[in-house]
Amino acid sequence: MPQTAVTLPAEEIAARGEKLYRETIEAQVASAKGQVVAIDVLSGDFSVAANGILAARDLRTRQPNAEVWLVRIGSLYYHRIGRVPRTVA
Repeated sequence: MPQTAVTLPAEEIAARGEKLYRETIEAQVASAKGQVVAIDVLSGDFSVAANGILAARDLRTRQPNAEVWLVRIGSLYYHRIGRVPRTVA
């Protein structure tokens, strides 16, 4: 798959992706909790799949020059980096 040139700064992609997800996409995909949405922040097109690679691949078949933003349905973030603190009982 050919690489595309990034046309927007990462902050702009994130802002557009979050806005599109909250305003138009979230309600449509709410029943697929735990899956991943790949959003083209330029066109508003999106794809849902079990993981980010599959979702982005599907989206790029329709939108080859997509600026992709990923979000896990039902979560604020796609991945969590770092340790999960354990509670001591």
